Amino acid sequence: MERVPITKSGFEALKNELTHLKAVARPQIIKAIEEARAHGDLSENAEYEAAKDRQSFIEGRISELEFKLSHADVIDPANLPKDKAVFGSHVVLENIDTGDGVVYQLVGPDESNIDAGRISVSSPLGKAIIGKKPGDEVVLQAPGGRRNYELLEIR
Repeated sequence: MERVPITKSGFEALKNELTHLKAVARPQIIKAIEEARAHGDLSENAEYEAAKDRQSFIEGRISELEFKLSHADVIDPANLPKDKAVFGSHVVLENIDTGDGVVYQLVGPDESNIDAGRISVSSPLGKAIIGKKPGDEVVLQAPGGRRNYELLEIR
C-alpha cells in the first residue's frame, strides 16, 4: 500500500476526529436509535430512519479515518531542507501577471484546505511548486488558462 504524507498536526487532527467519533458520536447515535425504536412502528418512524442514516455515516467515516491513519507517513517539516520547496514548506508566490501574492503550505491530500492556505503536494499547483527554489518560475496550466508565478520565499 502507498503511504500518504501528512504533517504531525494533520495526523493529530485525524486522530482526534476518530477518537471523538468512537467515544462521543457513536454512543450518542446508538442511544438515539434506541429511543426511536421505543416509539413503536419502525416502518413509519422518521427519527429511526434518520438515526440509522447518521449511524451509517459515522461508521463509514470511522472506517475512512482508520484507513487514512494506517497509511499515513508522518513527516516533520522541521527536518526537511529549506533551500527548495518540499512537503511541509510554506511558500510565498507572486502572480507574475497581476502582482498578487499568496502564501501556501504544501501538505498531504488529507490536510489540504485552500481557505487555510494549505495545498496538496499532489494538486497541479503543488506538483508545480515541489523542487523549486526562490527566484524560480512556477507555471500552472489551469482550466482558466496558464498562470505564471514567481517563488519569492520559502519559510
